[in-house]
Amino acid sequence: MSDIDTLEQQILSDIAAAADEAALEAVRIAALGRNGTITALLKTLGTITPAERRVQGPLINGLKDKVTAALAARRDALKNSGLDARLNTEMVDVTLPVREAPTELGRIHPISQVIDELTAIFADMGFAVAEGPDIETDDLNFTKLNIPEGHPAREMHDTFFFNPKADGSRLLLRTHTSPVQIRTMLAQKPPIRVIIPGRTYRVDSDQTHTPMFHQVEGLVIDKSSNLGHLKWILEEFLKAFFEVEQVKMRFRPSFFPFTEPSLEVDIQCRREKGEVRFGEGNDWLEILGCGMVHPNVLRNCGLDPEEYQGFAWGMGIDRIAMLKYGMPDLRAFFEADVRWLSHYGFRPLDLPTLAGGLS
Repeated sequence: MSDIDTLEQQILSDIAAAADEAALEAVRIAALGRNGTITALLKTLGTITPAERRVQGPLINGLKDKVTAALAARRDALKNSGLDARLNTEMVDVTLPVREAPTELGRIHPISQVIDELTAIFADMGFAVAEGPDIETDDLNFTKLNIPEGHPAREMHDTFFFNPKADGSRLLLRTHTSPVQIRTMLAQKPPIRVIIPGRTYRVDSDQTHTPMFHQVEGLVIDKSSNLGHLKWILEEFLKAFFEVEQVKMRFRPSFFPFTEPSLEVDIQCRREKGEVRFGEGNDWLEILGCGMVHPNVLRNCGLDPEEYQGFAWGMGIDRIAMLKYGMPDLRAFFEADVRWLSHYGFRPLDLPTLAGGLS
């Protein structure tokens, strides 16, 4: 047996034994690469006599063709076996239930949903949305709202204060969204008609209170607004929000430093089996506070109370969300429990509208 026949058998044996494409490529390089055995034989053709070349040339080129064909065949076989292995390991059981799409699994937090509902209702009445920073000055959070020094709302047990500055002044986390009312009155001239949803902060924590909570306030300033307008706005809002045909409200005198007169609003309801139903029953539930904007607040914002007047109201978004959707504990709103969110959350594409339904 010649050396070429021996080399052919060795290379074809190595090709057949290659377990994967990487091993096959190593065989190819060893035989046909720059320094491969067959390449070395081809290089010798230039150094031998023409008579020897006529004999060795066909043998060496024939060896190269056989090896090339064997490599191609083995490569195809390895690809097919690799595909079969993948198909066997990546089989799909078509009897399994189809996974829900992300748009079906995801949920909108009830607070975000209720803010969207509030916005939809008040936008239909012609209200714009105003926003402001969570970190406020003492002046905007208290003083300009007619809350004098020594008022209980200024005490440390109610307010998160930052460390004093060099001049003794302190910033704070706003205790209500009312500073945005001041910012709005300072920034634009009447008529003003805005709602102000946002985060607020107070040092308090139990089943119905959290250190950070959400509030929405409304403000109307013009030359002729009165309590009759306020009553109508609140009545229409409550009917739309709780999705009932009618509501019965009760206005009680109260005190807020930034409104005069000040009122608290109760709504008729029926409590039964741990649920609260509005528009029926003989019970009452406090829902919000409101009143006519105090003349001192108007003066603090550069508005003449002899020319302008208006009203404002405020309510807890978390509280009305609990009442509408039957959530027993406020703390669960902030625990980031996916199970709770999947139960109480809302589908992301079901945007609340008055025409299509809020919830």
